[in-house]
Amino acid sequence: MKKVFLFTAALFLGLAVMAQTKPEDVTTFNSETHNFGKIKHNVPVVYFFEFKNISDKPLVVENASASCGCTVPEKPEKPVMPGETGKLKVQFNASAVGPINKDVYVKFAGVEQTKTLKITGEVLPD
Repeated sequence: MKKVFLFTAALFLGLAVMAQTKPEDVTTFNSETHNFGKIKHNVPVVYFFEFKNISDKPLVVENASASCGCTVPEKPEKPVMPGETGKLKVQFNASAVGPINKDVYVKFAGVEQTKTLKITGEVLPD
């Protein structure tokens, strides 16, 4: 009896994991990485990641965050309707000299997993 219960529990947990919505189920990005190239020290740079709603429901960016305080993502305030394109603004402050390798995390409402975008480049000394 114990084995049957454990098997049934494992089966339901496995199905629940498989049924989770992924970002790829509701959106596509024009690019998941952006290379700023060589940029000047203390001169902020901005890039807009574009994404398309490929679902049949309005898509809401619930939260956008970054791997450090030097990178500031700004999520769209309005829902992106099916078939339409939205933009996620990402600003990097370039206050530290050296290579850039930062992550931006995007959480969509109703989607279990977070989408990770990357920015790279190099901040040159004055």
